[in-house]
Amino acid sequence: MSLDVVDLRDFYANSLGGVTREILRGRIRQAWPDTAGMNIAGIGYALPYLDMFNEARRVVALMPDSLGVVASANAHGNNRSALVLEDALPLADSSVDRILLIHCMEVSETLRPLLRQIWRVLAPQGRLLLVLPNRLGMWARIESTPFGHGRPWTRAQLMQFLREAMYAPEYCRTCLSVPPWSPCMRWANGWERVGRKLYPGLAGLLIAEATKQVHAPIPREGLRAFARRQKAWQTNGNYSVRGPGYRSR
Repeated sequence: MSLDVVDLRDFYANSLGGVTREILRGRIRQAWPDTAGMNIAGIGYALPYLDMFNEARRVVALMPDSLGVVASANAHGNNRSALVLEDALPLADSSVDRILLIHCMEVSETLRPLLRQIWRVLAPQGRLLLVLPNRLGMWARIESTPFGHGRPWTRAQLMQFLREAMYAPEYCRTCLSVPPWSPCMRWANGWERVGRKLYPGLAGLLIAEATKQVHAPIPREGLRAFARRQKAWQTNGNYSVRGPGYRSR
């Protein structure tokens, strides 16, 4: 069964989703303690977490067309939600300082184009925070929660994928050690403390932060010099499988 925005809204309205929201809000705020004057975007279903960034300059919720969209008003009553295509985000290049990706990456059908679009709109010093189901955790095996749908990830898979998508991973941690059953929610904080010490790798979620990897451009003079050497190699029969700096014997 695929998720939609109504399923996600209903999950966060019950006790299990409420505890999940409070635990994740604490970890997200720990990662981003001060966002004053920043532009923040949540992609996927990030509404339960965006209202804590009151000091930010602008906050928007972008929901993929596969999920659907619900309106969300800020303190001034302005709608801050939009239905978007994953491979065509309606944001300007390098315009967002922080992006929260949650309830999206594990169910995305255009994952690489989505990560490329996020790379495009993220500012050079911007940060991407990803929340994903942990393949080794219990939450990925329980379909009564949103984290039991789609593709769960391991830490190694996520780190490798981010590097291939031109991001520099900063860290990857686990979260949500409490079992995904309502009777356990009463002692959720205790479960979290014990889980961090005894079985951190079996927690329900992965939280990873990454920065945009920007490669330095090649100087124009360097390109011209390389073109001259390439032409000389072709003239002499030494075709350009050799890079700059090669010296023929």
